[in-house]
Amino acid sequence: MGFARACSVALVGVDGVVVEVQADLEPGIAAFTLVGLPDKSLVESRDRVRAAVVNSGAEWPQKKLTVGLSPASVPKSGSGFDLAVACAVLGAAERIDPKEIADLVLIGELGLDGRVRPVRGILPAVLAAAEAGYHQVVVPEQTAGEASLVPGVQVLGVRSLRQLIAVLTGEPVPEEAAPVAGRPDPMLAGLMVPGAGAGTGLAPGMGSGPDLADVAGQPAARKALEVAATGAHHLLLHGPPGAGKTMLAERLPAILPPLTRHESLEVTAVHSVAGILPPGEPLIGTAPYCAPHHSATMQSLIGGGNGLPRPGAVSLAHRGVLFLDEAPEFSVRVLDALRQPLESGHVVVARSAGVVRLPARFLMALAANPCPCGRHTMNGSGCECPPSMVRRYQSRLSGPLLDRVDLRVEVEPVRRSDLMGQGGAGESSAAVAVRVREGRERAAARLAGTPWSTNSEVPGHELRTRWTAVPGALAAAERDMERGLLTARGLDRVLRVAWTVADLAGRDRPGAQDVGLALQLRTGVDRGALLAAGKDAG
Repeated sequence: MGFARACSVALVGVDGVVVEVQADLEPGIAAFTLVGLPDKSLVESRDRVRAAVVNSGAEWPQKKLTVGLSPASVPKSGSGFDLAVACAVLGAAERIDPKEIADLVLIGELGLDGRVRPVRGILPAVLAAAEAGYHQVVVPEQTAGEASLVPGVQVLGVRSLRQLIAVLTGEPVPEEAAPVAGRPDPMLAGLMVPGAGAGTGLAPGMGSGPDLADVAGQPAARKALEVAATGAHHLLLHGPPGAGKTMLAERLPAILPPLTRHESLEVTAVHSVAGILPPGEPLIGTAPYCAPHHSATMQSLIGGGNGLPRPGAVSLAHRGVLFLDEAPEFSVRVLDALRQPLESGHVVVARSAGVVRLPARFLMALAANPCPCGRHTMNGSGCECPPSMVRRYQSRLSGPLLDRVDLRVEVEPVRRSDLMGQGGAGESSAAVAVRVREGRERAAARLAGTPWSTNSEVPGHELRTRWTAVPGALAAAERDMERGLLTARGLDRVLRVAWTVADLAGRDRPGAQDVGLALQLRTGVDRGALLAAGKDAG
């Protein structure tokens, strides 16, 4: 009779639960039983582990073998338990000392030849192990850099089970063949999941991505973009086709500041679980950019799938930009499902297999045409859409959803002088990014010691009582609220935008001019504030 235990991690969304893998050998007919709520891929590990152990030069025990995964109530899926199961079996067979693996967390898939293959979700798994008090983890060599991002944890990257056995028994570590330079490494196949959103991934770096200088004219939309990036405010760009709505939204990630260390770990964990973490980049330092097609389903946008839910587009855009081009073409149910994560910064997906809480603190940018043909607001354009069709098209963006959008900007058709360069070249993304970073630093200094980091996250009650505007500055906003042009939520959002405008201007508190610009950017009513703001910037 032999017994040994090792540890691994089960992922539930982007959270991990440490699982104890117990192996028990008893006399009897040779059999391998796996218990503890495993899924299909985990049940198949019996054949993978047996072949890997034999091909690694170890002897497979010819006894009754039972492997238990505890706690049994937690659903377990994937092939990341292979390494822990193999070591627990070898410990029960006394091929390795059971004490060497008792407090060791092992994560990795085993090939039939004994090689250790990488799996998704290494970072959140190691984070969960560290929070549970474990200090030593073994992972595939290809993901050792990702695991090393967690402080206070000793990481061992191995290429094969043979190497791990040698390390644990004190024997000479055998050399494993390295990938041939210039040829694709098949071992990295487990890190990227086809169809999991790889096309939505990360925004290109500042130097290689699209630049704001490419956009002709559009001073109002440029100002709205700068305000949105500084305060993380949601943005709606509406106007005729060809005005530059998509160009503006695609350049929004380039002016966002780099992610902090904490934000980078959050984003990396989500992308690692989703299987879209770029190989060779263990830590994501730039804001992600996700632009799903308007045919996207509820599950692809919010999260879902068979079994435990997987991250959707709102989670892949966490701490970055979610761009919905041709927004009225999306399903109304899909758009309205965004209302909850827009307020809370996370999404809770309930399925029969369990409930998952996924992060979803993103900056939403919407682009919409005024009507199906797109020429409704253009003079002499010949729009033939009936009024009922125009109303029906515009109503696809519901009132409750638009009430959560801080900035609503009319993107006018590009003038000939701007297009031919006669109006002068616009500012580059690098120049605007400097002001955005300075504005965020002012907000961060003011919000130090609070749970919030940007103006869009601050509750309205705090802005009305703790951080107040200049006396009398809210008079215009209060009048709009009395007339029914603003809701209570709308007034709070105007105040948040006003604080962002003040941060960009270097003022300690928002005044009437800042509130006027915030109202103009929200309601679209020209109050002369944008022109005044442009003079101040000049």
